[in-house]
Amino acid sequence: MTEPAPSRRSFRFLGYGACALAGTLWGTGFFFGRLALNEMSVEHMVLYRFVFATLGMLPAALRNRVRLTGSELRTLLLAAAFGIPIQFLLQFHGLALTTVSHASLMVGAMPVLLATAAALFAGESLDWFGWLALCASTAGAALVVLGGSRVSTGRETPSLAGDLLVIISLITALAWILLSKKLMQSHSPVVVSAYTILSGTAMLVLLVLGPQWLSPWTHWRVESMPFARVSLTAWIALAVSGLLCTATTTFLWNWGIHHVPASRAGVFLNIEPALGSLLGVELLGERLGPYAWLGGVLILGAAVALTVRGNEEEPAIILE
Repeated sequence: MTEPAPSRRSFRFLGYGACALAGTLWGTGFFFGRLALNEMSVEHMVLYRFVFATLGMLPAALRNRVRLTGSELRTLLLAAAFGIPIQFLLQFHGLALTTVSHASLMVGAMPVLLATAAALFAGESLDWFGWLALCASTAGAALVVLGGSRVSTGRETPSLAGDLLVIISLITALAWILLSKKLMQSHSPVVVSAYTILSGTAMLVLLVLGPQWLSPWTHWRVESMPFARVSLTAWIALAVSGLLCTATTTFLWNWGIHHVPASRAGVFLNIEPALGSLLGVELLGERLGPYAWLGGVLILGAAVALTVRGNEEEPAIILE
């Protein structure tokens, strides 16, 4: 039975709103991460963030129990490894060495990088305009990196090493997205997202707490998990990062692309770097040099041009 036109338009409007809200919440992730990093290590901050995210995802996993084949389980574990411990530890180690503004502008290259990865590994075509946008985005990333090695801020100093770690984390994120896309051919996006976060959090627990558990036998000097000395501000930042910037955004994004074309929804990914840079400049007292601003314009301009361009309506992917 065909849905009435007003109903379709209403769901499309709500779908775009969900994607926009997801992009906005993602844009605050680096800011809240920086607040928590003031009081703990990268490993502990990322682990706490995903513990909160697991609390948000656990009801979805319990309501949508599925049986995975051996091949699907291997793909899921690989996606979880790339998407959570590897990506986030690299990304926030980079953030610890650079500024929120620079890290956010680096993330602005993600839509273009994703389009390139899809062309190379998923058989999707990228025309001359797409390659032009890719070159512009790459040049922009280089300008941000070069600008970051020279510009100092009031509290933090951007660095080449930090910016490069953020870029490497984006490459691991591409592997996570492509592997998740493969899983979503047979399972719903909500199921894949929930199972990936639960699996990735279990990996983080082993990676971060494993050395502490083994220290009686290995005699390693390992920093214990911070708890009592963590301020209320840091706990709030961690809870927001996990529940809103990770769990809630996943639900919003997956629901949104059920009702709007994914090619159009991709433009809302660009809210993340723009808002992240604004928060870094306005709230953390950071300063962007002229090369970084020019690079950011190239990154965001290329991403917007690539994701908005195109006249064909792509059907939303709906998996139940």
